[in-house]
Amino acid sequence: MHQVQCRCGQVHGHVLRGAPSSRVKCYCSDCQSFGRYFGEEAQVLDAQGGTEIIQVCQSRLRFEKGIEHLAILRLTENGMLRWYARCCRTPIGNTMSDLKMGFIGLIHTCLDKSAIDTDFGRQMALFSTSEALGEPKPEQRGVFPTILRFVRLVLMSRLLGRYKKSPLFRESGEPITNSYVLSADELQGLRIN
Repeated sequence: MHQVQCRCGQVHGHVLRGAPSSRVKCYCSDCQSFGRYFGEEAQVLDAQGGTEIIQVCQSRLRFEKGIEHLAILRLTENGMLRWYARCCRTPIGNTMSDLKMGFIGLIHTCLDKSAIDTDFGRQMALFSTSEALGEPKPEQRGVFPTILRFVRLVLMSRLLGRYKKSPLFRESGEPITNSYVLSADELQGLRIN
């Protein structure tokens, strides 16, 4: 098991071992905006605006306590569901609004940094590098294998019905909590690029 926990410890859970995963660093402006939303971007983003993310099947995620502290931010009305711990504003992960997609991209801020390499491997794909801050930009890498793993994860989740075992969605397919959607002005205030 890999520990998942917010900074203050009120939200605590784990990811079960043995599932396919992908380790990604995303430099897209949306991930950068999510990191800046909490006012502690140095905790979430690297110097070039990258966010380290571990993609796993939602059905492999378990919460022992504090699930009632989870909140959702959406950058736009139709944007991804960006989960965080309301108690201490720790970013937790990103999901699509459709339960059947079945994955979560866990943000490194809620993971056990000492065990990430062991549990998820050292190989990391780099995405959306054209949106990275500063020069030189990192080179995009590992995109195709990561997309294949992602497609496999989503397909297996759907075919085997695992998506129905998400702790983040009700049986009806609705998220377990309401979303806060940023206004256009709020979002613009978080953008650098």
